[in-house]
Amino acid sequence: MEEPVVADTRPARVELETSKNYFWCACGRSANQPFCDSSHKDTGFTPKRFSPEKDGPAFLCQCKRTSTPPYCDGTHKRVKEEMGG
Repeated sequence: MEEPVVADTRPARVELETSKNYFWCACGRSANQPFCDSSHKDTGFTPKRFSPEKDGPAFLCQCKRTSTPPYCDGTHKRVKEEMGG
């Protein structure tokens, strides 16, 4: 399976509401990071639908390698090193 595109090597700080459903971009191709804009079509990737457990700020993964999607788990630090940054 192909690897997702690294959209950024930093998480995105976003404001979330428990009353809403969100679609996190899993492919890294969305122009609306960290959210899906349907750029994944024909890639084999599927966006992750989620509803936050609480209102307020959250850090969503943009390196697309987190083990806790859509939330950042710090994996971007390793990805940045691998990319030479």
